Amino acid sequence: MDWGIYVTASLVGLVLGSFLNVVIHRGPVRWGLIDPSERPGGLARPRSHCPACKTPIPVAHLIPLIGFALAKGRCHACGDRISWRYPIVELLGALAVAGAVVVFGPTVEAGLAAIYLLTLIALAGIDFETGFLPDALTITLIVGGLAVNTVDIFAPAPDAVIGALAGYAIFVAVELAYRQIRGRDGLGRGDAKLLSAIGAWLGWTYLPMVVLIGSLATLAIVGIKSVSQKVSYKDVAIPFGPGLAAAGFLLLLVPVGF
Repeated sequence: MDWGIYVTASLVGLVLGSFLNVVIHRGPVRWGLIDPSERPGGLARPRSHCPACKTPIPVAHLIPLIGFALAKGRCHACGDRISWRYPIVELLGALAVAGAVVVFGPTVEAGLAAIYLLTLIALAGIDFETGFLPDALTITLIVGGLAVNTVDIFAPAPDAVIGALAGYAIFVAVELAYRQIRGRDGLGRGDAKLLSAIGAWLGWTYLPMVVLIGSLATLAIVGIKSVSQKVSYKDVAIPFGPGLAAAGFLLLLVPVGF
């Protein structure tokens, strides 16, 4: 077993996870999902700074994981707390790339799997913070899944096509039924596109497990937040996207053998 490959993959994943934090923080503005005044700047500029006081972050504090530890979780200038999302996403990035290499070896398939997993991380982070799933990522992921599976890399091509269509149709049907019964919106079309993307990558046979695991993950988050915030679970609003993304992430790395 060549541990050097896995260590290198983990380090690459940490760096890519750091970039994902930029996408999660600044992407919603670029894609018109939130008010630009909330998070000014593009993906590349200005340089990384404290969201509270706008002071540029020292280079040493930009090193994945190490920077968060050096800063002790706070801005060096104003002392404002830095979100735990940053180290968590960096760790997930490392897990995505290293996990892809463990499952598929140092191959093209591993690189494609890593792209899929990293995109899911970005989508989960954006949805958790803003309640939106950007088309720029979900539709790209759908097209990417259908493209790679034209040669049956992760699923047979017919299964991928059915997965993309069924994933979208299932959630649209649930959305319309919920609106009819409750008189208000529940799930959004972003959730339908995300499930469609996962179906395009994994195939239609995985969709029931994705929905089950996604639902359980979402319920767990709701329970934890309701207890920690000492409020009724009915008052906790949690988007479904992170749960679906977690399911799609897990099932690529730990296939259940359908």
